[in-house]
Amino acid sequence: MIGKGYLDRFLSEAEVREILSEAFAHMHVGGKRVLAIIPDGTRSAPIDVMFRQVTSILTPQVRELDFLIALGTHPPMTEDAINQRLGLAPGEMARNYSHVRIFNHHWKDPNQLRQIGTISEQEVEALSGGLMREKVNVTINKLVFGYDMLLIIGPTFPHEVVGFSGGNKYLFPGISGQEIIDMFHWLGATITSPVIIGTKYTPVRKVVDAAAALLPIERNCLSLVVKGSGLAGLYCGTPEEAWAGAADLSDKLHIVYKDRPYTRVLSCAPPMYDDLWVGAKCTYKLEPVVTPGGEVIIYAPHITEISVTHGRLIEEIGYHVRDYFVKQMDRFRHIPRGVLAHSTHVKGVGTFELGVETPRISVTLATGIPEDVCRRVNLGYCDPESIRPAEWEGREDEGILYVPKAGEILYRLKNDPFAYFTSR
Repeated sequence: MIGKGYLDRFLSEAEVREILSEAFAHMHVGGKRVLAIIPDGTRSAPIDVMFRQVTSILTPQVRELDFLIALGTHPPMTEDAINQRLGLAPGEMARNYSHVRIFNHHWKDPNQLRQIGTISEQEVEALSGGLMREKVNVTINKLVFGYDMLLIIGPTFPHEVVGFSGGNKYLFPGISGQEIIDMFHWLGATITSPVIIGTKYTPVRKVVDAAAALLPIERNCLSLVVKGSGLAGLYCGTPEEAWAGAADLSDKLHIVYKDRPYTRVLSCAPPMYDDLWVGAKCTYKLEPVVTPGGEVIIYAPHITEISVTHGRLIEEIGYHVRDYFVKQMDRFRHIPRGVLAHSTHVKGVGTFELGVETPRISVTLATGIPEDVCRRVNLGYCDPESIRPAEWEGREDEGILYVPKAGEILYRLKNDPFAYFTSR
């Protein structure tokens, strides 16, 4: 692996170029057809810098260079959104990068997917530590088969499903089909978000890496560690080794440890989260520091809908704790398990006994989503106009926590009651 990272400063563009040049030399990119996999606008990262640097260095060396946006199940990006993501002015793509093509992933179109193998029941049982026993067919965007090398470019943060994002996760679920997405999201939900989030090696990571190993194409990765608006780390190599280096630095930069839990948290969603499907990260990252019976308020006046893609299904089932579904799986068999997983992640941990659901915490929306919709999906409502964020600052001694940009930094207690897995 080639790369470096810092706790106290950012990499300069000159350092980024030096790291990339050395890494590409080791990857022997000359004459290859390269497909770069990049995140959509819901991930903080200097993708504009990486786009300029990667195209500048690789264009003279490779036979072909294109980019595929790892949407997972998110909606396709518009031309304007893509330009913003890549730091391009209108028309600049055609003028300066006409040799490069940009593709959106389409997860639900079978004509754009190809099966690359199956993970057997026995393998799933072993990878999941006995939590699941079922075979899963692994599909991926068939565009990848027109290239000699996949180059994953994206950030690593604590993640509610896999532990830390990045690496092969940009392939699965980034550019994969629904079956594998539903399978491992439900595995993560079974473990629960507070247990898995911010843990390096998890059963879900094992499944993701096993799926990636089925690909008969060379895989490399530029794994970024972002701090605020700057690039604190860049690690290059195989997806497994680059991700491992980035996750170690992310563990130090992206996890805040608190001495005490809080009764109320105002978790403010940044504009890049444009629906609750992605804005719910503002709950995932704060749940571990909320006291039993406490409340997380997602403050996001700009969010006006549950989910562009999955809203109908979520409104049908609502938000519930894991055991609400586990103990009634036949009732919800028609719902994709990725949607069930999202539901449990938002509602948080809790119990379901004798038909009574008892969440550990309350989740309240102070968004543009109407009150009747919030109540219908089993979440609380607060008029966003009633909230003055400045009034929440500096009140930690009262048990009130204010997080002005939530969703990427994980908050944990120093004596973490959810700690389960050990890094290895």
